[in-house]
Amino acid sequence: MDAYDGGSDARRRPGASSGPDGPGGAPEPEPGPGPGSSGGPEVLGEPDGVLESDVAGEPHVSEGPGVPRVPGVPRVPGVPRVPEVPGEPDAPLTEPQESAPEPNAEALAPHPSDLAAIRTTAPPPAAPPPAALPPTAPPPPAPPVGVAALSLRYQIAVVLALAVVAVAVCVHVGMVFLHVAPPNTVTKQHGRAIDDWVYPEFEQNWKLFAPNPLQQNIAVQVRARIRSADGGSRTTGWYDLSAQDGRAVDGNLLPSHTQQNELRRSWDLFVATHGTDNRPVGLRGTLSETYLRRIVVLRLERDHVTAPTGTLVSVQVRSRTSTVPPPKWSEEKVTVQPVYRELPWWPVTADDTEGSAR
Repeated sequence: MDAYDGGSDARRRPGASSGPDGPGGAPEPEPGPGPGSSGGPEVLGEPDGVLESDVAGEPHVSEGPGVPRVPGVPRVPGVPRVPEVPGEPDAPLTEPQESAPEPNAEALAPHPSDLAAIRTTAPPPAAPPPAALPPTAPPPPAPPVGVAALSLRYQIAVVLALAVVAVAVCVHVGMVFLHVAPPNTVTKQHGRAIDDWVYPEFEQNWKLFAPNPLQQNIAVQVRARIRSADGGSRTTGWYDLSAQDGRAVDGNLLPSHTQQNELRRSWDLFVATHGTDNRPVGLRGTLSETYLRRIVVLRLERDHVTAPTGTLVSVQVRSRTSTVPPPKWSEEKVTVQPVYRELPWWPVTADDTEGSAR
C-alpha cells in the first residue's frame, strides 16, 4: 500500500499532492484544525487532551514541534522520539498488509486424475534382500612336511639320532679344548684319554702362531738300493716325498689327511724319539723308526721306482731343512743354506713291502 493512497492515515504537509501518480494530479485540501486543537501538529491514535505518558505512568515529556506520530506503532516507554528534520518531506509509511485469506480446502484437494497419475508413476516395490549364502567350509589344513610328515616311530629315531650327534659334537669340542688348554687338573688325570681322542686325526699344531711360529721348511727325501735280476745293484736318486705331498694338496679343496700329515707327523715323531746320533730313545724310538721306514717303502713302490725284475733291498732317508727368508722390510739376517740330516741305510724286510701291508 502506498503512503499516498487516499485511505492512508499518514499526516500530509500543507500543499503536498497525492503523489506524482495521484488521481487528477491536484493537491488535496488541507484539513482544518479539529476541536480542541491548538494549531500544532495533529497526533493520531490518542484522544484529545490525553498524553501517552499519562497513560503509561511516565512523566510528561514534551515532544516538541515537528515530531510525527506513527499510526499503529505503540509508544515504547523511556525511548524519546526522533525529531523530524525540518525541510525534508515525511518518509512514506506503509500500512501493514492485510493477511491473505486462507485457501479453500476443496481447492487444495487433489483431482482424481492426479491421484491416478501418481499411482501409475509410483516406483516399483523394492526387491527382497538376497538369501544369505551358506557358510563356506574352512580350507583343509596343509599336509605336514619334514619330520612331522614321518610316523611316530621314525620321529623318535630322528630325535635320538640328533641327540647322539649333539652329544658327540659337545664331547669333541670339549676334548679339543682340553688338548690345547694349558695343563690343569683335568688334563693331568685324563691326559691319556684326551690324547687318544685327538691323535692323529684331530691334532692341533699351535706352532703356527706366536710366540714361536714355524720359520723352517722341512722336506723328507728318500733314495733306494735296488738289486737287479742278474745280481747287480744300483742306487736311485733322491725322491722328494714332501714336494709330492705339496703338489697333491695345492689346489685341492678337500685334501686327504695322509697327504697333509702322514709323512710330516712320522718325521716329527722320529726326531722326537731319536738323539742327534740317530739312536732311538726309549721304546717309542724303535716304533717310530719302523713306522717311517714302512711309509717311505710304500711310497717308492707306488711310484714304481723298482724295475719289474728288480728288488728293493734297502732305503735311506734324509731331511732337508731350509730357513724361511724374512720379508724385505725386515733387518733380520738368516742363513739360506739348507741343512741335511741323513739317516743310516735301513734294510727292507718282507713286512715292509706293499704286499705284506695289504
